[in-house]
Amino acid sequence: MQTHFTEEDLKKPHIREADRVLRSCVHCGFCNATCPTYQLLGDERDGPRGRIYLMKEMLEAPEGSDKVTEETRLHLDRCLTCRNCETTCPSGVEYHKLLDIGRAEIERRVPRRPAERAQRYALRKMLVEPKRFQALLRLGQTFRPLVPGALRDKLPPAPIDAGKRPDGQRHARRMLILEGCVQPGLSPNTNAATARVLDRLGIGLTPVAEAGCCGAIDFHLNAHDAGRARARANIDAWWPHIEKEDGAGVEAIVQTASGCGAFVKEYGEILKDDPAYAEKAARVGELAKDLVEVLRDEAVDGLEVAQGRRLAFHCPCTLQHAQKLGGAVETVLTRLGFSLTPVADAHLCCGSAGTYAITQPELATQLRDNKLDNLEAGSPEVIVTANIGCQSHLAGANRTPVRHWIEIVDEALA
Repeated sequence: MQTHFTEEDLKKPHIREADRVLRSCVHCGFCNATCPTYQLLGDERDGPRGRIYLMKEMLEAPEGSDKVTEETRLHLDRCLTCRNCETTCPSGVEYHKLLDIGRAEIERRVPRRPAERAQRYALRKMLVEPKRFQALLRLGQTFRPLVPGALRDKLPPAPIDAGKRPDGQRHARRMLILEGCVQPGLSPNTNAATARVLDRLGIGLTPVAEAGCCGAIDFHLNAHDAGRARARANIDAWWPHIEKEDGAGVEAIVQTASGCGAFVKEYGEILKDDPAYAEKAARVGELAKDLVEVLRDEAVDGLEVAQGRRLAFHCPCTLQHAQKLGGAVETVLTRLGFSLTPVADAHLCCGSAGTYAITQPELATQLRDNKLDNLEAGSPEVIVTANIGCQSHLAGANRTPVRHWIEIVDEALA
C-alpha cells in the first residue's frame, strides 16, 4: 500500500511504525473473509481492510482535518482485536500494531464524551486490582438483581472453592505462575487445578504476590503508559526468581489465561525503547508460556485419567491467532483420553475480547450466541476454554456449563 507521509511525519516513531505496517498491506481483502465483525455487519469499514484505510487516512491527515471524526473511532472501536486477519493475511500485515497506533491517535484527535471516558476509566480501575475486583464481585453477587445486565451475566452465581494447592517448593523443577487480575475472583480453581496437575508431573508452581495485572486491559483501552507501568512492575517482581545467584532460576512463567499470555509474550516489544527494561522484558517474554506449552512437552500420557468426558473446546483468539497455538489444547486433551466434539467456524471470536463485551454488548452477544450454537452442535457435556474472559462471557448465556480445560483434567486425575 502506498503512503504519503512527510519527512517531518516520519521522524515520529509511531508514524514510522505505521508506515512500515501499511506498506506491507496489498489490500487484497482476504482478511475480510475471516473478520467476525465484517461477517455480521457487511460494512467494509468494519473489516480489517477498511479499518486500515481509515487509519491511513487519519494518520496522513493534518491536525484538525474534518476527515477524522467520531465515525472513524466507531469503526475502530468495533474491532475485536482478535487478530484472525493476521492468521489469514498472506502478506504478514501486523494489523494489531497499526490498530494500537490508530486507536491512540483517534483518542488524541477526537476526545470521547465524558460518559465514555468515565466508563473506560471505571473498567480499568475495577478490573486490574485483584482485591478491589473481588470485593466488588462479592458486592455484585450479594445485590445481583441491581447489577447492569452486561455485567450481571459475567458474575458467577456463588463463590467457587479453589481447593488446596501443593507446596511449589518441594520440586527441583520450578516455574512461576501469573495469578491474574479477574481470574482469582471469577475462577479461583483454575490456577489451583494447574498447580495440582503440574505437581503430579514433578513441577512446582510459585505465585509472586507482587506481580499483578499483566497490563493488557490498560493497554487495550488506550492507557498505554499505564499498561507499560504494569509490565515493568511485573518484571521487577519476577526478576529475583529469574536471575538467581546460584543459577537455579525458574524454567518458565506460566499463564493460564491466554489473553495474559499473549500480552506478557509481547513485553519485549512494548518496552523495546525503554533502556532500563528492554533486555529484561525480552527475557520475560521468552520465559512466558501458556499452560498448554508446558503440558504438551510433558509425559501426560502416563497420567491416569479416571474417565474422559465429552468436551467441546473453544480456542480463544489470543491462543490461536496471537500465540499461534491453535490445536495444542485439543492435542493434549486427546492424549489424555477426552472425546472432543467437532466445532464449526472455530476460528471466529466469541465476542468477549477483553472489555469488548461491556463496551460493545450487542455485537458481543451476537457473536457469543453464534459461537455457542457451534460449540453445542455436538452435544458436549461441558464446554472448555483457555481464557477467563471467554469463559465468563460464554457462561453468561446460562446454557452448557463452561470451564477452564485444566479444571476438567484435574477432576479426571483426582
